[in-house]
Amino acid sequence: MNIDFNKNNDGLVPAIIQDSKTRKVLMLGYMNEEAFLKTNESKKVTFYSRTKERLWTKGEESGNFLNLVNIKLDCDNDTLLVEVHPEGPVCHKGTDTCWAEENKTDYGFLSKLEGIIDSRQKLSETEPELRKENDNSYVVSLFDKGINKIAQKVGEEAVETVIEAKDNNDDLFLNESADLLFHYLILLKAKGFGLRDIVEVLEKRH
Repeated sequence: MNIDFNKNNDGLVPAIIQDSKTRKVLMLGYMNEEAFLKTNESKKVTFYSRTKERLWTKGEESGNFLNLVNIKLDCDNDTLLVEVHPEGPVCHKGTDTCWAEENKTDYGFLSKLEGIIDSRQKLSETEPELRKENDNSYVVSLFDKGINKIAQKVGEEAVETVIEAKDNNDDLFLNESADLLFHYLILLKAKGFGLRDIVEVLEKRH
């Protein structure tokens, strides 16, 4: 790995710290060549502290170490992407990341959709007479009807998806697939689970 430590006058390169599992960016630090070598040797991420003017292993006081998984070098050879398994919160303020974010896997729009389904489930737990007029959505009505109706809808959508898979209309197949996934997310929520739980099962099988 040909890192250009001489590009900056201080001999430091930025080190972006990323959770290897959730892919969340946790913090930014700086390494000189000595810190880089110690990180690789100890498998604990070590920075050069510009305030302390010395090497600093993250977690040396708190115990919240960053266990090294992998290091990647960018196209200009002057920035590191350090993939880690963090032990405990990363930020000195006690948060998971230095941007006060929760360190959990984000599945993009699907995570947003899970959040919407969660809010609809909470509405379903409110007595009908206490709901606002626009609270009676389709998803709320499914939660109102209970687990049997939700499971039935997943079965219906699965059958329709299989039927469309045997045809040659891609639009219909994709739409039925979207319906199936949508109702499956509702079923997962009704059972008290989410995508993250399914991913964990798949990871254990891998």
